[in-house]
Amino acid sequence: QVQLVESGGGLVQAGDSLRLSCAVSGRAVNTLGMGWFRQVPGKDREFVAAISRSGGTTYITDSLKGRFTISRDSAKNTVYLHVNSLKSDDTGVYYCTAKSLSGPNIIVKAPYQYDYWGPGTQVTVSS
Repeated sequence: QVQLVESGGGLVQAGDSLRLSCAVSGRAVNTLGMGWFRQVPGKDREFVAAISRSGGTTYITDSLKGRFTISRDSAKNTVYLHVNSLKSDDTGVYYCTAKSLSGPNIIVKAPYQYDYWGPGTQVTVSS
């Protein structure tokens, strides 16, 4: 059973940078496609970023390109979401997701396609 635990959220100032971590247990991260979503109250979960099983392909949703990046440390079995120039609109709960994949370079964007979800970490950006 795959378990995901996010960390690194908190209260930050607009303009700051942040790194969210997702610790993966139960499977090696290089057997999984990984992603990040975020959600604010009253809205659907929004796709943020994904990284392929190989780690060689990444994708950031268009509206967040330039400020968000996703990376992975296979030795630590951890996936990261790096955010620069935080804005108040970035406030929300950030979720890490995982999916068992056979293809090494597949990017998964739809929430219903993911098999595993972490409990989420709250990010609050004050202006």
